[in-house]
Amino acid sequence: MWQIRKPQQQQPQPEGAPDEEKVVPLEERRLMNVGDAGAFASRDANTELKVALHQRLLDLINLAALETMSRAQIQDEIGEMVQEELAKQNHALNQAERRQLVDDVIDELLGLGPLEPLLKDPTITDILVNGHKRIFVERYGSLELSSVQFKDDRHLIRIIQKIVSAVGRRVDESSPLVDARLADGSRVNAVVPPLAIDGPLLSIRKFAKVPISMDRLVEIGSVPHAIAEVLQAIVRSRRNVLISGGTGSGKTTMLNAMSAYIDNRERIVTIEDSAELQLQQVHVARLETRPPNTEGKGEIAQRDLVKNALRMRPDRIIVGEVRAGEAFDMLQAMNTGHDGSMTTVHANTARDAVSRVEQMIGMSGIDIPARSARAQIASAINIVLQLVRLADGRRRLISVSEIIGMEGDVITMQEIFRFRQTGRSSDGDVLGRFEATGIRPRFLEDAMSHGIMLSPDLFRPDVRFDA
Repeated sequence: MWQIRKPQQQQPQPEGAPDEEKVVPLEERRLMNVGDAGAFASRDANTELKVALHQRLLDLINLAALETMSRAQIQDEIGEMVQEELAKQNHALNQAERRQLVDDVIDELLGLGPLEPLLKDPTITDILVNGHKRIFVERYGSLELSSVQFKDDRHLIRIIQKIVSAVGRRVDESSPLVDARLADGSRVNAVVPPLAIDGPLLSIRKFAKVPISMDRLVEIGSVPHAIAEVLQAIVRSRRNVLISGGTGSGKTTMLNAMSAYIDNRERIVTIEDSAELQLQQVHVARLETRPPNTEGKGEIAQRDLVKNALRMRPDRIIVGEVRAGEAFDMLQAMNTGHDGSMTTVHANTARDAVSRVEQMIGMSGIDIPARSARAQIASAINIVLQLVRLADGRRRLISVSEIIGMEGDVITMQEIFRFRQTGRSSDGDVLGRFEATGIRPRFLEDAMSHGIMLSPDLFRPDVRFDA
């Protein structure tokens, strides 16, 4: 007994009337809000046959029945329908082609259509859709053009609407920009016409099912092993850390990796615009901002959450990224007993990162003299880590700096470790090494008071670390 097939209604035809293609009423074509044929366009030589068959299957399927069926049941019934339709049309597909057709239909029904294979590919970290014909993916730090396409821009917009409606948001001409999150935590940004001139744009930053550990960062060369030991000492000695870097430089990955060093007995409150952090401790309270509704009301900003976090008895506060006035509240938290807090900022150097934080204090609406703002920064932030995405696509820690105070009106910093590029390999890989600057950091005393011992030899000016 078919569960998935729509009930068929035979319409009587006048005697002698020519056969006409049945027109499915608009209200019955609910499936058009979900997908369309062509999700697998250009995959093989049987494209035209498969497109027609694909559309035929979508027309036959009863969406309401899907809600009560398991994926295995859906897959079995669609497989039988494929066999039946092929027999009717006297066409044959091999086993792999039939399986692909079934997968395509299921992806349209239950997933995100042609994006599903890309989302399932563990080697892909970013999916960038520039209109319905051009989908780029990032693998191992390099962008490449995918063979996957949508049928047309309408098909792409339907998938975008499916994504954003699942989180209670909308995208259209009156609201052409939207941020959202997939069920697995992957970050999504979409832009549609009229802002997107050449067709809808969709960017997906995939969410790693298992967070990248510091050991993994050492393994892939993002952080030398000796520097990882220093970072562990920084976290366990409860230094306040600002992680700086450009877009896609690995700031959140570093924040996740460093958070693993936090003691399991501590209460951590995390605050993010779009939840990405994957802390493994048992006592974590996760907060996420809320955008305004369609009437422009109901927004809960990061600043509101930082203020509220102070009432939640946190040992540490971790803000995914400071962008505006919440920087002032974050500094207040760091200066009032919440040692060991961490956040990230978009900046190209450690010095720029500090300047950005100062600018954000000015966005808080609080009239505070520049020198007082800098004094707040100097007393709150202890360590600045600088990350970069190198020319070969790899992400790397390139600087560890310590803020040591004020000299006059200037925040004073000292660089403890730096990455020095020495050249490029024949394969285009960036070559270089980490080196100590010879400056003994002040946090060593704090580390020792927490029972953490680091060898003084790590900081000698002649010490080099392979990276």
